[in-house]
Amino acid sequence: MTVETISRSERRSPLASATTQLEALPAGVLVRELPLLVQLDLRLDPTGPAAAAVAEVLGVAVPQDACTAVTAGDVSVLWLGPDEWLVVAPAERTDLLDSLDAAVAGHGAVVDVSAQRTTISLSGPKARDLLAHGCSTDLHPRVAIQGTCIQTMLALAGVVLVVRDDTATEFWILVRSSFARYLADWIVDACTEYHQDPSWH
Repeated sequence: MTVETISRSERRSPLASATTQLEALPAGVLVRELPLLVQLDLRLDPTGPAAAAVAEVLGVAVPQDACTAVTAGDVSVLWLGPDEWLVVAPAERTDLLDSLDAAVAGHGAVVDVSAQRTTISLSGPKARDLLAHGCSTDLHPRVAIQGTCIQTMLALAGVVLVVRDDTATEFWILVRSSFARYLADWIVDACTEYHQDPSWH
């Protein structure tokens, strides 16, 4: 069997065809794709021998509190489980895979899963209201503080949802690439009733 691979430079983002629709949403919400980010699944014992070396590469220790994320510079580390994290960085950070692999040094594993999900940036004063249409998680700022990272359902699609600010007006939504267009269409549809609502401007 022949396996055909596509280089990172040849990849096409899952939401490339939805840009125009997303740009036409009401002013109270801004939606854009952050395409082709580096995403690395990291597995290790956070108290084990590789933890310090990994923290040096990332610029921050992996978060050990459940449902949290930390950011250092252009690298974000999302907690997925007691021994699993998703490292997210700009597309040009192709150095991270080899650096983390060397840091783990056989005491864990690092896998490039960049093609598995895409990242949607959702922001604006009505971003949380929009999410409430399809997500049952309480995202009020008193509960969902900056750095909250949860695996949940949004419009029946499994997502990783990250709160990026203290006022719950900026979020990352990481969704599997195969569900990305469905979720974008849902967002557009969920905004339909607000185009004529002055409170969304």
